[in-house]
Amino acid sequence: MITVTVPATSANVGAGFDSLGLALSMHNAFTFEECDRIRISSVDGTHVPTGANNLVYRSARAVYDQLGIPLRGLRITQRNDIPMARGLGSSSACIVAGILGANALLGNKLTSRQMLTLATAIEGHPDNVAPAMLGGFVTSVYDEGQVYSVKKNIDEQLAFAAFVPDFRLLTSKARAALPDMVSHKDAVYNLSRAALATAAFCDGDYSLLGVATKDSLHQKYRLPLIDGGDEMFELAQDLGALAVYISGAGPTIMAVVPRDDQEFFARAQEALPQSEKLKHFTVYRLLPDNTGATVE
Repeated sequence: MITVTVPATSANVGAGFDSLGLALSMHNAFTFEECDRIRISSVDGTHVPTGANNLVYRSARAVYDQLGIPLRGLRITQRNDIPMARGLGSSSACIVAGILGANALLGNKLTSRQMLTLATAIEGHPDNVAPAMLGGFVTSVYDEGQVYSVKKNIDEQLAFAAFVPDFRLLTSKARAALPDMVSHKDAVYNLSRAALATAAFCDGDYSLLGVATKDSLHQKYRLPLIDGGDEMFELAQDLGALAVYISGAGPTIMAVVPRDDQEFFARAQEALPQSEKLKHFTVYRLLPDNTGATVE
């Protein structure tokens, strides 16, 4: 039996639309065994598809197909700690797990880059799957069918406050809210800030993150889809966050904070239930995951 553990991820990191992402200390776990049919179950009661349409199974099957090996079936169990459709990479965790699990069952025939490229082909962009697989803070480009990524370990001095609402926001709906065209001014705005965010994480100058995570390409279009989103940004900033941004497609709002700032989380937990507009949010204190997915 193969066990794969995959971290949650937070994509875009503000300005790095479809290219930046980081891994966090919340995990899904999956087990894999070859079987004569498809047998899929959830060990925590979360509803998951149990047939060939299950994303973990489909991703595993893609490995068998790429290697030209017949697949009769798999026995897969899932433990789903990452909330679904909240902008924390639950789908990417399934994709990465399926690929790594199948590759391990078949004797590790694919390289890390081949697996990352396959994961990106399934997901459509590398911003979540790359940190899910590699851990840390990852900058990625998908070019002519190949993924090029650079990983930087996230400083252990940082923590992340994930403000997770009690409703889902499907990525398809969040993408549908985006315009088909953007101005040259907005493109330059984001390019410069995505570059600055990468430099800030690499250099350790986190005072730059408040500016570097500002965005003109997606957040202003997605915030109206997040009930209380504007107020959540304002609260996190008032509490002293180094940066605040929409995690992935949302609806989670992510704040970057110093790890030793315990008061931030205490004040956030106190403030949320007292606000009519924010009481449907729960704050999670997450740490960097610099390891990425593991296979045992």
